[in-house]
Amino acid sequence: MNSQKWNKGVIQFGTVVVNSDDLTLSALLGESPGASTSVSIMIQVLKENFPEKFQEWKQEIEEMIPSYGKDLNEDTGLLNQVKSETNEHLKLS
Repeated sequence: MNSQKWNKGVIQFGTVVVNSDDLTLSALLGESPGASTSVSIMIQVLKENFPEKFQEWKQEIEEMIPSYGKDLNEDTGLLNQVKSETNEHLKLS
């Protein structure tokens, strides 16, 4: 008779990026990300795997995503701009 010892598993909800020690490989674990999380996950991968390059890329990221690194609760003008552009591109209004 097989006497395997089974460990208990843990169920967690959410998505986690795991990097190799040398930062040459990243894996996405957990729930499948949708459009609402894919951009933030990719930025996290860039930031963690290319820290020396990320500062160079940050300006371009901020141009592509004007709200990056900003608190939209504090900047209502930017919030209104983001909402307006989103509504326009998604044809919501």
